[in-house]
Amino acid sequence: MLRRLTVENYALIERLDMELDAHLNIITGETGAGKSILLGALGLLMGNKNESGTIRDESRNCIIEGVFDIEAYGLEQLFEGYDLDYEPQTVIRRMISPSGKSRAFVNDMPVQLATLRELGARLIDIHSQHQNLVLADEAFRIKAVDALSATTDAVKAYRIKYDALRAAERNLKELQDAAEVLRRDEEWLRYQVEEFEAASLRTGELEEALEELKVLENADQIGEALTSLRNTLDAEQIGVLEQLSAAESAICRIKDNYPRGEEIAERLHSVVQELKDMSATVGDDSERIDADPERLQRLTDRVNMIYSLCQKHRVKDLSELMAVGERLAEQLNAITHSDENIEQCRREIEALKSEATKMALEIHALRENGATIISKSVEGMLSALGMAEGRFTVELQQCEELQPTGCDKVRFLFSANGKVAPQAVEKVASGGEMSRVMLALKALLAEKSKLPTIIFDEIDTGVSGRIADAMGGIICSLSENMQVVSITHLPQVASKGDTHFVVYKHDSRTNITRLTPEERIEEVAKMLSGSEITSAAIEQARLLLG
Repeated sequence: MLRRLTVENYALIERLDMELDAHLNIITGETGAGKSILLGALGLLMGNKNESGTIRDESRNCIIEGVFDIEAYGLEQLFEGYDLDYEPQTVIRRMISPSGKSRAFVNDMPVQLATLRELGARLIDIHSQHQNLVLADEAFRIKAVDALSATTDAVKAYRIKYDALRAAERNLKELQDAAEVLRRDEEWLRYQVEEFEAASLRTGELEEALEELKVLENADQIGEALTSLRNTLDAEQIGVLEQLSAAESAICRIKDNYPRGEEIAERLHSVVQELKDMSATVGDDSERIDADPERLQRLTDRVNMIYSLCQKHRVKDLSELMAVGERLAEQLNAITHSDENIEQCRREIEALKSEATKMALEIHALRENGATIISKSVEGMLSALGMAEGRFTVELQQCEELQPTGCDKVRFLFSANGKVAPQAVEKVASGGEMSRVMLALKALLAEKSKLPTIIFDEIDTGVSGRIADAMGGIICSLSENMQVVSITHLPQVASKGDTHFVVYKHDSRTNITRLTPEERIEEVAKMLSGSEITSAAIEQARLLLG
């Protein structure tokens, strides 16, 4: 709940500091004194966007700060989710510079406005007479019914299934669109894939073919060179190997008498062995390498085919060409299996739709039970608020198609006269009747939602006398379990408060003060009789205040 609110340099407020009671706080004041400005400041603290005219003194910042007691409301997980320090006494601060730049803090940690709005929605519900218009909002009506029918968790679970169903439907559309595009190119794709299959490309084969081509194209020249080398090495008597072997033997015979003979003999031996190996290699290659016109032609055709495919598909090497082939094969395979994938997706959609429909019907049944209870509860409160013949009905209409919240549309039907059939409340209710209907709904919702604080901004507009007293009684009963702030013009409501504040304007500045018991009598008397306070008004104020 809101324990303390401080406002500096905001609109007509120079500085305002108020400590609120844990139960019913009353705020009164003349029209134009600045009660709406106070709510505007509180709205900024709850994450509303900053608008022009916020700052009173352009030389310094506007600062709005609230101290909240949140220990009893289970907000630890929310703080953890936003990586904020949780404190039972949490301080929220909003600063707006003269340039219009806004910064927000929770326990001195900077936060985004979206975070502030989510936290604010868990701390305070501000209800004004203008909010009666939400009765025309389908989203509000169904959210209210779910909150009062204990179906909120069931709707969350359904929404997960509903979102999965919509995702599957989008996937089906994408599969169908993709299949249609691919089928237009199927014949061309199939030709390309068959061409790659016929090519039977192999990793590294181009390099191998080019190397072999060089040999085949120069086979005669290579053969002559190898034969010449072999003859030089192996010719009898005049061959290099024959002569070196003889020299090696001669050195071996003198090595005992020639100090370096052994070393030279070993070196000669190594040379002879190396040349023998070379001779064997040359001999093998000489016998293997042969001009083979057919092989040469096959290799040439193969290389030309690979180069042609590379040029056709605009790639620079064999590896990229093979990647193209794989991709084309995958596309053709996708066409081949697209019908299977589409059919599988359809089966998934049918299963999800069946599950979602079952969940929606279960929610519908719970809402029907809740609708009966809500209708009776609201009618009971309307009777207490002077509308004994008032009729209020929650009407559920099942939709043909599943909706994000289930299979229902919700209407609130109302009639102030029991002899007239109820119609949509937003079309037939007067301002005062709308206020009473909304108060009844808010009273029920507040009990279910367990909000720390609810603020009523002149929700009692359009009522007076005994009805105003009954409305004050309902507002007062709410404050037994939560903090309530009521901005009112009605003495019957003002007299119910535990704490009473008056907003007033002095030297074009908005101020607020907390009234003493005697000051409160005077303020209620003023609300009863106007600017001239009579003794009768004083006496009536004392009676109202008990």
